[in-house]
Amino acid sequence: MEGLFVKGKVMDKIFEAIMADADNQKFTEEGIEPLYDAPSSAKIVIVGQAPGIIAQKTKLFWNDRSGVKLRQWLDVDSDTFYHSGKFAILPMDFYYPGKGKGGDLPPRKGFADKWHQPLLDLLPTVELIILVGQYAQAYYLGKAKKKTLTETVKAYQDYLPRFFPLVHPSPRNQLWLKKNPWFEEEVIPALQARVAKLLK
Repeated sequence: MEGLFVKGKVMDKIFEAIMADADNQKFTEEGIEPLYDAPSSAKIVIVGQAPGIIAQKTKLFWNDRSGVKLRQWLDVDSDTFYHSGKFAILPMDFYYPGKGKGGDLPPRKGFADKWHQPLLDLLPTVELIILVGQYAQAYYLGKAKKKTLTETVKAYQDYLPRFFPLVHPSPRNQLWLKKNPWFEEEVIPALQARVAKLLK
């Protein structure tokens, strides 16, 4: 089994390049490392927004209430999520972007353009990319996404088998979940079935 932050020679070079990138100099100088995981055995990639402050401080992605909810949606325990080698975690930015007026700031533009593909090229067994939230969906679905996030998530079948769009599991989205019961009644069972199949 492959665990967290699996590395090889090429992976090490990418990690070092991210740390050395001038755009990330502020983080590197503060001793903050990019937070992502890309085990070569991954079957599923989760593309979220960016690490939260708790995740960055603990150096563990999805280490908050959003992560608990996400694992419930996936129907996997923490050990499977973090240590099975079946999940790769490639947020749209590998660093906490800071706080804004309405919550965390959005991921930096251009970050995924620079670093996602080199990492995906090293994941030959990936069969599903879960797109958590509007930034991941806009980047990976492009013109194929619907007018709103709700419409995109409701039309999840249009993007299978490669992509699976989700709303963010943040506690801030409790109202959205209440207004859209079809999500947990229809979408989540489909997600769980797809994930279970890939984890066999």
